[in-house]
Amino acid sequence: MSGRKAELVEQVARIRDLDLRLLDRVSREALTLDRNWMVEYARWQSGNWQTMSLYNDSGDPSDVAIRDCEARETTVLEHMPATRELLRSFGLKYMWVRIARLPANTFLWEHSDYRDLADLERHRLHIPLHTNRSATLTLGGARVHLGYGSLWRLVPTNRHGACNLSGPDRLHIIMDCYADDTFRDLTSNLTLDDNDIQWLPEATDGEISAHLDEAVALGKLGYHQAAEHSLLKLFYQYSMPEGMGYDLVIRAYEMMGEHARAEQWRLEKKVKLCLA
Repeated sequence: MSGRKAELVEQVARIRDLDLRLLDRVSREALTLDRNWMVEYARWQSGNWQTMSLYNDSGDPSDVAIRDCEARETTVLEHMPATRELLRSFGLKYMWVRIARLPANTFLWEHSDYRDLADLERHRLHIPLHTNRSATLTLGGARVHLGYGSLWRLVPTNRHGACNLSGPDRLHIIMDCYADDTFRDLTSNLTLDDNDIQWLPEATDGEISAHLDEAVALGKLGYHQAAEHSLLKLFYQYSMPEGMGYDLVIRAYEMMGEHARAEQWRLEKKVKLCLA
């Protein structure tokens, strides 16, 4: 395994295959959900990323802002027997479990997680239920597709983002759990196939300048959100240093003379990348 790939496996990796018959039942249950979807973490996304809790401390599936707790099943699992069976089968100590829907042309911006929580060892696992090849995580200079049929691990303290470029909707179960011997045994053989990875190129100075000029032109016409999104989306197109998308938004506003907006994005960068 190359050094670059080995570094990526430390951030995201396949844990093991799952029972497809059970997983198909879980997927059908998820696709029929039509209530309790919540849009949370609006500042962290382009819009309409929705979640519903399967485990939390309140039992309310619409309570989706994660926090440290002694998690219990929410009421929605009463109507999802296959999902309940699968989640119980791992024997993990859950902090929170959500089901997340990422529609087409939706982005979760570059960010880091967990650093506002207690200083405890916790981990994040993903179970793809419905996906497509354009639905990926972006991290470590690559876009990684989490394929159906497997359990995956993500280390969310590393900067990462998610996108679904063309659809259909991506549905994942996202499991935040505390470290224990069961978790360590489960994740003892991590792998990542080459066909799961799309390595991203580095942008040239000319490419960055062209994107910046286009964003400034949009901003001067009053299309501020379109200008911001055009620069933030570069994270999914190029391998870039940490926070460069935010730095480009700041630079664009400074070029437009909109210093208050530039300062606001300096704060956004600190919050999203846990730099504050």
